[in-house]
Amino acid sequence: MTSTPTRPTPARRLDEAGLAAAVDALGARDAVLARIAARHGVPPLWSRDPGFATLCLIVLEQQVSLAAGRDALRRLEAAAGGVEPARVADLGEGGLRDAGLTRQKARYLAGLANAMLDGSLRIDDLGELDDEAVRATLMALPGIGRWTADVYLMFALGRPDVWPAADLALAASAQHVLGLATRPTPAELDALAGRWRPWRSAAARLLWHSYLSGDRPRRPATATGRLARAARASNPRETVSR
Repeated sequence: MTSTPTRPTPARRLDEAGLAAAVDALGARDAVLARIAARHGVPPLWSRDPGFATLCLIVLEQQVSLAAGRDALRRLEAAAGGVEPARVADLGEGGLRDAGLTRQKARYLAGLANAMLDGSLRIDDLGELDDEAVRATLMALPGIGRWTADVYLMFALGRPDVWPAADLALAASAQHVLGLATRPTPAELDALAGRWRPWRSAAARLLWHSYLSGDRPRRPATATGRLARAARASNPRETVSR
């Protein structure tokens, strides 16, 4: 008799206590991260509520400033009467564009809303899946790539070992704190982070914490990376619609 393969189980959600423990564990084996923690303390958790509204916000934050993402969310809320799948679907692409969204993001959000309504996206079930299954589910939808999926995994689902290797702020911070001559490519950044498993989400938070605290090159190529904007958007020191 053949046995049924066991589906991988999701990692335990990273909470404040778990983040502090992860920072301690990382600091014990990595002098660079230990110095960041000693200088700036444990980084904020920057958690977000899982669900449709958060996924919409992350899409709206793609490739724009934090302020622009917030403004887009407020316009969406005002036009739809709330960020709920049925309300967003009722607006349609035309209504979303009338609310000030770009043609591309209007198409993405309308698609997300319809996927929720027809059951092809069961966002409340994502918490039961392992990281790769969450990525595969989200990245099958128009407008969602690896960065968006990783943001949702890190901040909405609280996964402890996510590493967004394509994030520009993360690369800029790694270049600065590691003393690299050039900014690492995504492949190089991915390789560098291997030493920080299974707490790469905590390592990323430490690097963003350092970056946002002013430890960065004098002339960074970007004011913030997209994932750093996502982190700042849920920083308790700032107010943001969810």
